[in-house]
Amino acid sequence: MSVLLEECIQGLAIQPDGIYLDGTAGGAGHSKEIAKRLSTGKLYALDQDPDAIQTARQRLEGLPAVVVESNFRNARAALAAQGIDHLNGALLDLGVSSHQLDAAERGFSYRADAPLDMRMSQSGPTAADLVNSASREELAQILREYGEEPYAWQVAGKIVTLRQQSPFETTGQLAEAISSAMPPAVRRKDKNPARRSFQAIRIAVNGELDALSEGLDEIFDLLVPGGRFCIITFHSLEDRVVKQRFRQWATACTCPPELPVCVCGGKAKAKLITKKPIEAGKEELENNRRSRSAKLRIVEKL
Repeated sequence: MSVLLEECIQGLAIQPDGIYLDGTAGGAGHSKEIAKRLSTGKLYALDQDPDAIQTARQRLEGLPAVVVESNFRNARAALAAQGIDHLNGALLDLGVSSHQLDAAERGFSYRADAPLDMRMSQSGPTAADLVNSASREELAQILREYGEEPYAWQVAGKIVTLRQQSPFETTGQLAEAISSAMPPAVRRKDKNPARRSFQAIRIAVNGELDALSEGLDEIFDLLVPGGRFCIITFHSLEDRVVKQRFRQWATACTCPPELPVCVCGGKAKAKLITKKPIEAGKEELENNRRSRSAKLRIVEKL
């Protein structure tokens, strides 16, 4: 179920003859609604997950849409290969897709025991490779930075100790190790003590924050004046990156604050459509658990 669907469609202000990008096609929920509103325009839906590509192609059949296997950080090259050099609007939904979470064998969920994988693109080093090879210091830094895990050092220590006996192979083994590193009071209070650490490891395995930073600039550069950029984030780290970049684009003067007058002659590149992020309403919160932590921010290129 697509998160904040109506809000995204309104935020994009779709023109029937425009060129649009959904950089995170997933189950193609957002993509389908965008494509349905196009006449002579076209939607380009990207995803790095081969499973998502297959699903998106089926669901977008017969609509003015092209599905391309690529990470959105490479949006410019992926679109250039299609002969596209500009966009009238773009959308990123940065959550793990329902399909990835529901397919236990993909190893994203701490709720099901499965191979410890977590790769969105299904290629490159797995979560097991990371967990079994990184030093305690590296693991603790990943858990602290990407998961904001207060017990990062303890969890990393437990992982390093246990992997010396036998390497981690499944999500169940890892979830149990994380839980056992927590103080008993935390375990009693927190139903899912592995949640933050799983998020951190997933972000590290997929290089998500680097991809986001690169993708934001690539996609914004492709937008025509008046083009809208909608981004849905699901945790504070992503939201912070998006918020700072949007603010940067919307700021005219970049002079140091101690200068009495502006000497840089800077011009804002965008205007903020959302001063505060849009969050899911009561009905969506009741019907879609994934929407609980979702935040939508929208910017328009000047």
